[in-house]
Amino acid sequence: MPQVYKIIPPGIPSAGRYYFTTESGVKYEVRFGRKQNNVLSVNIVFGVLNDEYEGEEYVLTNRGEFYSVMATIEKIIEDFRSNNANVHTFEFAGEPVSKRPKSNAPTKRTKVYMKWAVKIFSADQWKITQVGNKVTIKRLRS
Repeated sequence: MPQVYKIIPPGIPSAGRYYFTTESGVKYEVRFGRKQNNVLSVNIVFGVLNDEYEGEEYVLTNRGEFYSVMATIEKIIEDFRSNNANVHTFEFAGEPVSKRPKSNAPTKRTKVYMKWAVKIFSADQWKITQVGNKVTIKRLRS
């Protein structure tokens, strides 16, 4: 089982900014950005904060910590969900819009997000779809 790093949660649960640092010293931020037209729908964005990556927020380093990083992000999503139970839609984008390929084929990153979305969100409560490089998770109505 992968290690889960120490999580620094937001001071206000609805703020949606979490941080953690890996054993190799890579600092990550995980943000839940509420959409302007629907505050119960959020985009999940995460990436490295270290200066050596020159502000590229979508970086996921390859230092042998991938599974622990993803396990930590899974715990953060679970914490956010428990503190924001009314959120009904989550979205991941596989790449920033400016870097998306001209074709609508999913990137490797999008495929990873899809795999982890299926692991995090139960199929009996959530509908998970992928269109191009966007993974959308919507709560099913009871």
